[in-house]
Amino acid sequence: MITTSGLTKVYESRGRQVTALDGVDLHVREGEVFGVIGQSGAGKSSLIRCVNLLERPTSGTVTVDGVDLTALAGRGRRAGKDLRRARSRIGMVFQHFNLLSSRTVQDNVELPLEILGVPSAERSRRALELLDLVGLADKARNHPGQLSGGQKQRVGIARALAGEPKVLLSDEATSALDPETTRSILQLLRDLNRQLGLTVLLITHEMDVVKTVCDSAALMEKGRVVESGTVGELLATPGSRLAAELFPVGGHATGPDRTVVDVTFHGEAATQPVISQLARTYNIDISILGAAMDTVGGKQIGRMRIELPGRYEENVVPVGFLREQGLQVERVEEPRDGTAPAVPAQQPVLAKESAK
Repeated sequence: MITTSGLTKVYESRGRQVTALDGVDLHVREGEVFGVIGQSGAGKSSLIRCVNLLERPTSGTVTVDGVDLTALAGRGRRAGKDLRRARSRIGMVFQHFNLLSSRTVQDNVELPLEILGVPSAERSRRALELLDLVGLADKARNHPGQLSGGQKQRVGIARALAGEPKVLLSDEATSALDPETTRSILQLLRDLNRQLGLTVLLITHEMDVVKTVCDSAALMEKGRVVESGTVGELLATPGSRLAAELFPVGGHATGPDRTVVDVTFHGEAATQPVISQLARTYNIDISILGAAMDTVGGKQIGRMRIELPGRYEENVVPVGFLREQGLQVERVEEPRDGTAPAVPAQQPVLAKESAK
């Protein structure tokens, strides 16, 4: 549904060039919720604004629903008729709502339809339907100043849906909201994805957003996509940084002759008592050092760090048993001097950010 190929964006700043996007290849499948995550300055906002050509790429292509938008852009600064028509099928939800304070809630939702020349009666009908869909049917005559932050974002979502888009872009849509409101907005996005068959591309700096609502995710650093895939694929990829951040586990060996492994559960294996079966089958004591389990896309997924007695070469058979059950098993190397806990050999995906 959304494909970028070799997408590059270079800005001119004080006489020098700044590369925001550096050859980004991304593929978002129809009907999925796809999250792009990364630190500030990674290029996330530039990417999503290039997807609907609010920002013109320096090079590369953007294809949405089979239409090459970059081919429609032309050379002028103003969007031509064909590009405007293609954009009308792409909704956009902003971090700070971008509502017009002088207009009522209904009028804000009608605005895109007004720009497209839709007759008044049709605009009104469509706006009221959308406000009902996002749970604000009783707020149609209110003004934005009379709404809470979460209600304003619901209006923003309704407005983004006015043109009956196939694609919805979300630019940090929940980062200005409190945790409870964030959960309600994410649930709304997931419901709309399922009810309307929307393809949703969202950017965020919060791992919980990816865990809560996304089918697939990509990690961006310095203008590049360094890792991407479905959540299931990421969890099954040895050394995946996104998987480690989505389901963090800790703990280290309690002695020198111990084996520590990280076990990833997904699919049917997540509901089976595999660890207890291992203990009974081989009559060994297993210590659980840490675990992180959650439900993603209606399926239980997680990771567990366990300790087995004996060195790794003595545990080839138990490790093989776990892999035969469909689990991903990674050995956690202990530091040779024994002075530090065992941690995956990787840098954190995101720095801790204060709550907004």
